[in-house]
Amino acid sequence: MRVLFLLMISALFVSSCKPKKNKSIDAKSLGQVDPQLAEASGLVASTANPGFLWSVNDGGNPPEVFLIDQNAKTRMVCTLSNARNRDWEDIAVGAGPDAEKKYVYVADIGDNWAQYELKFIYRFEEPILGSQKEIAITQYDTLILKMPDGKRDTETILIDPLTNDLFLISKREDAVALYIAPYPFSMDTILLRKVMTLPFTKIVAGSISRDGIEILLKSYEKVYYWKRSTNESLPEVFTRKPIELPYNREPQGEAITWSYKGDEFYTLSEGTMGIPGDLFVYRLKK
Repeated sequence: MRVLFLLMISALFVSSCKPKKNKSIDAKSLGQVDPQLAEASGLVASTANPGFLWSVNDGGNPPEVFLIDQNAKTRMVCTLSNARNRDWEDIAVGAGPDAEKKYVYVADIGDNWAQYELKFIYRFEEPILGSQKEIAITQYDTLILKMPDGKRDTETILIDPLTNDLFLISKREDAVALYIAPYPFSMDTILLRKVMTLPFTKIVAGSISRDGIEILLKSYEKVYYWKRSTNESLPEVFTRKPIELPYNREPQGEAITWSYKGDEFYTLSEGTMGIPGDLFVYRLKK
């Protein structure tokens, strides 16, 4: 029944709908990230360290997760022992095996040439900033995901705080697709389920506020915003027209996240010409 319900939602979605404009907003740069984060490709607000943000570099870099502060400076580097950064594209924080804790989800989900059968999510208990500036993460789970409709490039992971379900969004289609892995997650290979298509392309990042109410999706050029009621599923939210928020386009902007409090959001770009990107904050005037 749940599958039928989700398919009905998808069928009702009007692919030609255009986002509504506006919502007043202030934006400013908080500073340039350190050179070691020059290929930033994911961003999420820390729960264990309020006011700080987690970020990762794109594929081909060391398997490192960076904790940065409000001045865009690196405060801690966590290295995943024996992991590989094949194509890390996003990062999220959500529920895990211990209900009293929050976990970091590092998404090795990129696939520019649609050549990989499997995607990997590395999940570990969220570290707390202390005196150590570099730590090794030796205890983590590896979630193995398989697309239901062939090899596809994906760059966006969402973990719904209201259900703990995990979602991926494809990137390159003219109308991208939303996929779900219902919580709790199997430690066997997880076959994702395609839920619906969305009338956007080149979706490279997304974020859900900690209360589960406000949702962002980002392409290279635009930021889309939805406000949700607590009785709506994520697919139901995406059947509605988003608001298109003002956004200062970045050279290779592939990262977005709500703040810990949910009153503002951040974006971060890969660097260009060897110059790291700036961390931007956007405050909505409600």
